[in-house]
Amino acid sequence: MTVYFIGAGPGDPELLTLKAARVIGECPVCLYAGSLVPEAVVACAPDDALVMDTAPMTLDDTHRVIVAAHTKGQDVARVHSGDPSLYGAIAEQIRRLKADGIAYQIIPGVPAYAAAAAALGTELTVPEVAQSIVLTRMSMKSTGMPEGETLANFARTGATLAIHLGIRALREIERQLAPYYGEDCPVAVIYRVGWPDQMIIRGTLMDVREKVRAAKITRTALILVGPALNDSHGFPDSALYDAAKPHVLRPRVKPDI
Repeated sequence: MTVYFIGAGPGDPELLTLKAARVIGECPVCLYAGSLVPEAVVACAPDDALVMDTAPMTLDDTHRVIVAAHTKGQDVARVHSGDPSLYGAIAEQIRRLKADGIAYQIIPGVPAYAAAAAALGTELTVPEVAQSIVLTRMSMKSTGMPEGETLANFARTGATLAIHLGIRALREIERQLAPYYGEDCPVAVIYRVGWPDQMIIRGTLMDVREKVRAAKITRTALILVGPALNDSHGFPDSALYDAAKPHVLRPRVKPDI
């Protein structure tokens, strides 16, 4: 018996990996985070499978279901949104599985920041503009952030920031980031990326808060911040396809004589 932690992607059932769809279709027990994972994602579960929405359940509740499946030798599909390695709360589940000697595997999924970049039609790492992405979140009412992991510290790098759980803290985000990025730094707020009601709001650190308020978005949104989001930014071509910079798979191009 194995518990499969499955990344469901951001919401679009078609972004489910082939492996994830196959495993969900084979497991007699399926637990999914219904507040973040659409039912359509787990529609491929067997007709006679036990399919449970874990949104109203506690960690103890879900573990009891897994232990019961373990005693019956039934595999469990534990379906999380995005990629389970990012804010998936799987570490605490794995700790319990290890304590009870229950095997598990992790099947990665499309993370929200990647789906958001696709929805925006942009690249998050632009030559000589931003070559790093910081995945972080606001603490708000959730678990506190470790000392040193502050927006201001990340902002000093100039990297592209992907901020989770921050839609109600836009004023604080502006306060911490504006001194480093400038008030005119581009911001994109992507609400429920991959869902039918997906919404994209573009703005700057100075005006995005009012735009979000007007759209009445209060949850389930990812915030991207950084100069890489500036479509008009003059940046050089990367070295990847530069004819003047050969590599092992592409020898130097000889000039015509």
